[in-house]
Amino acid sequence: MKAYKFRIYPNKEQIEKLEFALDTCRQAYNILLSELNDQVVIDRNMIQATLPDLKICEPRFKDIYSKTLQYECYRLFSNLSALKALKQNKKKVGRLRFKGKGWFKTINYNQSGFTLDSKNKKLSLSKIGNIKIKLHRIVEGNIKQVTIKKSIDKWYVTLITDAIIKTKCGKKIIGIDLGIQDFIVDSENNVIKNPLNYTSNLTKIKKAHKNLSRKKKGSNNRKKAKIKLSKIYEKINNSRDDFLHKTSTDLIRKSKIIVLEKLNIKQMMEQKYFNAKNIADSSWGKFVQFLTYKAESAGCEIVKIDPKNTSKMCSNCGSLQDMPLWKRTYECENCGIVIQRDYNSAINILNKFSGSERACVEINPSVSQGLSLKQEATSFR
Repeated sequence: MKAYKFRIYPNKEQIEKLEFALDTCRQAYNILLSELNDQVVIDRNMIQATLPDLKICEPRFKDIYSKTLQYECYRLFSNLSALKALKQNKKKVGRLRFKGKGWFKTINYNQSGFTLDSKNKKLSLSKIGNIKIKLHRIVEGNIKQVTIKKSIDKWYVTLITDAIIKTKCGKKIIGIDLGIQDFIVDSENNVIKNPLNYTSNLTKIKKAHKNLSRKKKGSNNRKKAKIKLSKIYEKINNSRDDFLHKTSTDLIRKSKIIVLEKLNIKQMMEQKYFNAKNIADSSWGKFVQFLTYKAESAGCEIVKIDPKNTSKMCSNCGSLQDMPLWKRTYECENCGIVIQRDYNSAINILNKFSGSERACVEINPSVSQGLSLKQEATSFR
């Protein structure tokens, strides 16, 4: 499946219909959830059969396209399946909650109820009308689903098609080390700086939060201040995703095998001496996710290796030494090599994959053997 995201420009009447559809779908979801809670033995068909009765009891449900309402039943059981999976992984989770006003941001047209006019740049939605759409690229394949999303004061549409588009991968075999100052350093000493979008906009965020806190609750000025703050966060997220998409795509086009560390990011953020804010701002998890699905499409291979000693080991002779996080240059006491810390780690990551890892020669016996690349910093101040 291929997804295309476009900006749409509904008029005032269409915005009212879209807002009405969002709130009605929310109410339908809550009613279906109530029916689910009342059942002793869960019967999906019985819950979905509630939808025709809603149209008889409440005429407002007739103003919403039937497939859109049916999707709320699918959403409900998808959430239920997600909760079940979390419980199986021994996560502490509660029950499904009812959705309050303004909670829903998306409505879906599955299989039918929509038409795209690429020539006139119009998207026709059943019960809504013809909406102006900005088509900045050609939509390939047959459209299978349309998702309308409200983002602050803007509207977007995601078109999901059956097009199969494959990216060509390169021929390199590289190891990459993920970091904070330098987002990526690979085994060929290519460096990609980390934009740290949240940190760079921290002054604006603080000012917007301060401005919001001074406004009276329930006032129009508070609503305006809240929208202004939300737009700052939206810009940060868009900038971060743009950077991650471009970086991951560039790596896939250059490489056929990419080797990286299998990091426990959640545990790293919980450690006492780590800067959790910068780790979250770097979005390593999302980057690996982007890299994985793009590699699958391009025929590239992503390999995750054990991060043990990748920063403490000399890539030239294999000796081990203390490497606190503040020490950015690796100076080997055994062979005398002087190399940038992350570049040394990237070489070790690639060597672990290729099997050419040097034998460990421990110079400092106090070096802990079980800590990972990032986790080792907790042992040092």
